[in-house]
Amino acid sequence: MSRWFLSGSVAIFASAAAVCACQGQVVSSLGDSVWRFDASEEAKAAALPSMSFENPALREKNAELSVAPLVIPRFGRDEQGRITVHIDIEPGTSLYGVGSAPGQLLRNGTVHGNTGVSGEGINATSRSLSHPWVLAVRPNGSSFGVLADTTYRSTFDLRNGILITAEGPEFPVIIIDLAHPELVVRRLSDFIGRAPMPPRWALGYHQSGSSFTSDSRVRQIAAEFRAREIPCDVLWLDINFTDSDRAFTFSPKDFPDPDSLNADLRAMGFKTVWKIDSGIKAEPGYFVFEQGKAIDAWVKQADRTTDFAGDGKPSPNVFPDFTSNQVRHWWAGLLVDFVARGIDGVWSTSTAPAASGASRKAMPKDNWHNADPAFGGPGTHDRFHNVYDMLMARAIWKGIRVANPDKRPFVVSRANFIGGHRYAATLSDNNLARWDHMEWSVPTVLNLGLSGQPFSGPVIGGSGDDVDGKLFARWIGIASLMPFVRGHTALDTIDNELWAFGPEVEATARRALERRSLLLPYLYTAAVKAAKTGTPIICPLFFVDPADPALRSEDDAFLIGSDILVRCHMTPDRDRQVAMPPGVWRRFDFRDQIKGDHLDPDLPELYIRGGSIVPIGPIQEYDGERLLEPLTVLVAFDHRRIAHGGMYEDLGDGYADEEGRHRVVGYTAHRRADTLTIRRSADEGEWNRVARSLRVVLIDHDGVFEGMGLDGQELRIDLTRARRIR
Repeated sequence: MSRWFLSGSVAIFASAAAVCACQGQVVSSLGDSVWRFDASEEAKAAALPSMSFENPALREKNAELSVAPLVIPRFGRDEQGRITVHIDIEPGTSLYGVGSAPGQLLRNGTVHGNTGVSGEGINATSRSLSHPWVLAVRPNGSSFGVLADTTYRSTFDLRNGILITAEGPEFPVIIIDLAHPELVVRRLSDFIGRAPMPPRWALGYHQSGSSFTSDSRVRQIAAEFRAREIPCDVLWLDINFTDSDRAFTFSPKDFPDPDSLNADLRAMGFKTVWKIDSGIKAEPGYFVFEQGKAIDAWVKQADRTTDFAGDGKPSPNVFPDFTSNQVRHWWAGLLVDFVARGIDGVWSTSTAPAASGASRKAMPKDNWHNADPAFGGPGTHDRFHNVYDMLMARAIWKGIRVANPDKRPFVVSRANFIGGHRYAATLSDNNLARWDHMEWSVPTVLNLGLSGQPFSGPVIGGSGDDVDGKLFARWIGIASLMPFVRGHTALDTIDNELWAFGPEVEATARRALERRSLLLPYLYTAAVKAAKTGTPIICPLFFVDPADPALRSEDDAFLIGSDILVRCHMTPDRDRQVAMPPGVWRRFDFRDQIKGDHLDPDLPELYIRGGSIVPIGPIQEYDGERLLEPLTVLVAFDHRRIAHGGMYEDLGDGYADEEGRHRVVGYTAHRRADTLTIRRSADEGEWNRVARSLRVVLIDHDGVFEGMGLDGQELRIDLTRARRIR
């Protein structure tokens, strides 16, 4: 593929060789700049199979060490007998990662747990998203990553270097050491896998609501979006569509005909995502319970024979043992019938798993799982708690894939484990309607991307409490530029639909989502790049210059891909300054396409990198409503007056792209005096070229200019005669 598409801002260099002082532990090479450390030969031989690696056999390689590692972990035990791993860092080293932990982008000086249950809230010290991974950036900009390859409860103490404390048996530590943090994240994806290409509609706006309690209410919400001409691609149905909270059922009173509902919504341009819980009511005659009982599908109590039953009304819940291939296969079969009702995606949030609804208590640690040999065989729940939802998502993904072989599965889970991005997108943990929680949403999504999960987003406006209009407007302005954008109305809060706060907030929300619609070709290209290389869809500013200390803690701004910078205003009075990365960055807006875009104080500022060409599309209420005619490209020159860029195109769903039915289009442009020249530099793939117009918008030091031509032909624009936009 084209160099501009697959390359980042850096080139790959191996770390310099150093003397290995491993202090008796065992070290082996897993490939260029990647090492596995074990506490001893005995620990290595006894290590459980990897649950994070896409191919666990890769962790068992024993290649000869060609380069000695610079980073040497020290293994030990604490006073409680837990495993400890300590890694020293040089002064000025910045730490990131550990998944969705709340707070600022920079993790130095913090402590994080990796075991929780969904619904504990964003202030909980342990998370239902478990990413036992730390990314370190040295003062010179080089970087290393640390993966604690254990599924057991762990704590990451980043107050004095990196101290990992974990329950359970000894485990391997994987070190990746390269010249740039982006390279480390990309190399991590070589082992834990990459997120699959999402269907393009998944990049649109998602509206969810526990308050969508009936077929008629869902239809009303859909009609409001279309009547108000607010972009929206997806409507989500919460668990209250079911018949008395029985998974895979539909309320005969409130949702009597889901097939017709889905068909009617699809005719309006909507996709639908319906919720599935792992807790299954232990009610005789309920078909899911009876099927599961017949194959002995449930997690057991400590006696290894009695089904574990969690709280539930009017009947207790039992839980599928997703560590068993037989159970995952059965669950996937349930999804086949479920999705056949016209359902496009599935979300799961009863997760981590929470065995007691009100108290949010996790299952007892000594519950028993009859796990597959590939997962190390049967064992207690403390070993499988953190991967339970990843394995559930894996089964859901498989079921959707079988049901719709010509479509890309879309699965969302609030709880997951590192590597689970192969099956599901991620919602951040329950953030509240507070300014600091909005502020945290940017570093949360950035750190998830740095931990291998590129497709995530916050709950806009928070969940579980009421949000005011000003906060909501600011939040959707920011979240609309993140990989995954979703609003939600809880059952016991005020309405959070985009028009619920009055015309001013509605106008801001419409502008925000129209911005996203315009940027869809660029966002989709970034999502495909994430699927191909592991580079996050949105990135921290320090990716531009990792050696710049001013960028290390900057979490009021982020990059979409490498060419658009988003500067956010996180406080009500917009009083904070943002450190800008080096190079040419030109501010732009969409005032010529979105009325009031440049005047709205609640929308983030947008900057385009000098030297880039960014594709944008038409404003549309849903993906596929309009053709990409004309194709618009934004051009910003670097100090040499040169720019390059392009985009990826395919059908937006399915797998024809794997057979070559896609197109990678590259462009180069330069300016000589008052003449801009732009031409195609690449055109790869077997998808037939579409005849279309090309609209060029130059954003330069002396103004913004527009020119028109035919895509595929060299275009020369005389800027003295071109239309000047501003």
